[in-house]
Amino acid sequence: MNRLYFSLFLWACCASLSAQRAFVLPNSDDGESVVHVFLPSVEKATGRAVVACPGGGYEMVCMDYEGTDWAPYFNSQGIAYVVLKYRMPKGDRNIPIGDAERAIRLVRDSAACWHINPNEIGIMGFSAGGHLASTVATHAEKASRPNFQILFYPVISMDKRKGHEGSSRNFLGKDLDNAKVVNAFSNEQCVKSGVTPPAILFMASDDQAVPPLTNGVPYYVSLCEHGVSASMHIYPSGNHGWRFDARFPYHYEMLQTLSHWLTELRLPK
Repeated sequence: MNRLYFSLFLWACCASLSAQRAFVLPNSDDGESVVHVFLPSVEKATGRAVVACPGGGYEMVCMDYEGTDWAPYFNSQGIAYVVLKYRMPKGDRNIPIGDAERAIRLVRDSAACWHINPNEIGIMGFSAGGHLASTVATHAEKASRPNFQILFYPVISMDKRKGHEGSSRNFLGKDLDNAKVVNAFSNEQCVKSGVTPPAILFMASDDQAVPPLTNGVPYYVSLCEHGVSASMHIYPSGNHGWRFDARFPYHYEMLQTLSHWLTELRLPK
């Protein structure tokens, strides 16, 4: 995709937002977790939706460049887009997991009025948000489980030597060195045949913060071994946290690949 074409694509995205419906809803009783909802026009809606979990090391949530900045891209394709501001675990991993599962249920419960197919709701995550997304994809019960996964430079392992120590420390708290708990949330070990949804992964080989070889790659291998449809793309450079940013050397290729994958993705009705 050349730059002129992509500039026109972005212009079309922005133009489509004139008919977009955007609003914020609470996602927890204390109001600390919210979802930012971006719905395409009714005429353009395909019935598909994506819930995004931005990264931040389970210490903060990068709501803009790993969250709301993606809205024009998805809405231009008729995909409803929901950005989750989840609460920090502070040692209680059930807090962000509960927020993510609740967001999936919220979208599924709102399917009729938001023109969404309840069987075509995906989850997307970046870095620690990728761990949260893959955790919901591998651990949640059916009502809260997404139908597909989009993961960018995801933390997959909770082993502090393999994943991202800060994310592991914040997520696991006192169980940081508890092997049983570490394994239970190292999601390459949690894939289930016929249950875990299809996935696409994007990473950079020079990522020093969350090495692909001990995170995304083992997850991809596990998906394949369990018969789960999976696609993996590792770019030569980009390091970590390249988000929705045209300065990432493979930005256009990445968007083209993701768009093609979404177009070809076939889910049970």
